[in-house]
Amino acid sequence: MARHLITSAIPYINGIKHLGNLVGSQLPADLYARYLRARGHEVMFLCATDEHGTPAELAAAKAGKPVAEYCAEMHTVQAEIAKGFRLSFDHFGRSSSPQNHKLTQHLAGRLADAGLIREVSEKQVYSHADKRFLPDRYIEGTCPNCGYDKARGDQCENCTKQLDPTDLIEPRSAISGSTDLEVRETKHLYLRQSDMRGKLQEWIDSKTDWPVLTTSIAKKWLNDGDGLQDRGITRDLDWGIPVKKGEEDWPGMEGKVFYVWFDAPIEYIACAGEWAEANGKTDADWERWWRTDKGADDVRYTQFMGKDNVPFHTLSFPATILGSGEDWKLVDYIKSFNYLNYDGGQFSTSQGRGVFMDQALEILPADYWRWWLLSHAPESSDSEFTWENFQGSVNKDLADVLGNFASRVTKFCRSKFSEEVPAGGTPGAREAQLIADLEKGLREYETHMDAIEVRKSAAALRALWVLGNEYLQDVAPWTTFKDDPDTAAMQIRIALNLIRFYAAISSPFIPDASAQLLTAMHAEDAGWPTDVASAVAALPEGHSFSVPDVTFRKISDEERSGWQERFAGVRT
Repeated sequence: MARHLITSAIPYINGIKHLGNLVGSQLPADLYARYLRARGHEVMFLCATDEHGTPAELAAAKAGKPVAEYCAEMHTVQAEIAKGFRLSFDHFGRSSSPQNHKLTQHLAGRLADAGLIREVSEKQVYSHADKRFLPDRYIEGTCPNCGYDKARGDQCENCTKQLDPTDLIEPRSAISGSTDLEVRETKHLYLRQSDMRGKLQEWIDSKTDWPVLTTSIAKKWLNDGDGLQDRGITRDLDWGIPVKKGEEDWPGMEGKVFYVWFDAPIEYIACAGEWAEANGKTDADWERWWRTDKGADDVRYTQFMGKDNVPFHTLSFPATILGSGEDWKLVDYIKSFNYLNYDGGQFSTSQGRGVFMDQALEILPADYWRWWLLSHAPESSDSEFTWENFQGSVNKDLADVLGNFASRVTKFCRSKFSEEVPAGGTPGAREAQLIADLEKGLREYETHMDAIEVRKSAAALRALWVLGNEYLQDVAPWTTFKDDPDTAAMQIRIALNLIRFYAAISSPFIPDASAQLLTAMHAEDAGWPTDVASAVAALPEGHSFSVPDVTFRKISDEERSGWQERFAGVRT
């Protein structure tokens, strides 16, 4: 048994996330966490809401609520939706927590003591229309690198190039659209990332097993142009973690807060402290996951995120951890994802385009979405959600292959035998071949899951379901029963055990359906199979079961076309 720390990129607080956000971090992280737990490993799976910065202030103002109240309410909303999608976090924290305040200020102090923070007098954009300084991401314009006309002042999401607001062509306020902007002088703290470049390069070069997407983005930021730049870690805002050097005030930084991108990754660690407090644990209980000098040296730490978050997790956050000089656990593996697009365009929270997580759960249960999103995860390239593809995948994979198998087998047994595993018959060559094929398929499935190859895992799991259907078609127990009921009983006994087997191995992808099938088979305690021969004999003769309700229903053409029409516009 190994120990695995898993974090998902933390979702921003300003509203409900869309399916593209879900598949880019939280959902595959949950898949991996569930799989590792099923294999008997000790897992700590953490996530939180990212609550600081201008977007939170603006969203709160739009809602007519104090920002702290707004964030508390939205955290509850996001936590409930996460439960709806069966995301199995050990703790879902908040970056505004006291733990994150204290740890962020502590690490800033350590960095300052190490000479890795410098004070800079800089010019920052002030919007007369908005009567405020504008953070980089709230200035929009045309990217000087690729020409994208909605580039932000911190980064172009089209080409991922790091930018300063003054780099933008025809800059405007993203809040009001005003071009009445003025550059004013203000003081800020900068993390001297450039001084850490050698250490970061050496660390990234050591990660030979990382996905190409992850390392290519990291190395681009390290080496393109003038190389890795120092980065501002403070902002002129009211809402956030006050700038302090540990527990001491920071002269000249009064009224400023830490930049959200500095404190947000630190919340991964602070979240474990929140978990400990919420569950009556001690500091030692969370430190054994995060401090290599206190037991975390045998932990494997995996992060999940969309490609736009890679630079901060491969460079800025590691610079903070390494620069502190303390024994914090560094990430071992970063699983990054491309974008999921929506029906010919892009999902967009800001523009309200696509299906959002709450709307998805109103339409269909979580497993339908989990299966489609994971089996189409944008790993090697961007992928696209279309309603036709969604309907086809649900109907063919879930309803026809898995759901129909469980229904046919249990109903046939009830009608010809009883609601008990039937006795009689001896397995032969076809059954031996089935076991061999399943054993090979299970090892392939486990190999892909161990490597966090999400789409290949889904394909391998579906192939295992198909083997059971092919067996049924070949042996045709409904025909065999007429002349040889004993052999038909053996075939159905194998098939009933396959339902239990499929439910156990499918639980990381479709936990609700798996639980339903295990309940129907009166096998709630079924664990991950160690070998297939034992698994297909686990339910003995005479073991009772119930015919399950419809596991997955088909999506009709009328439903599909209605949903297409409903979600063709933007969310209001």
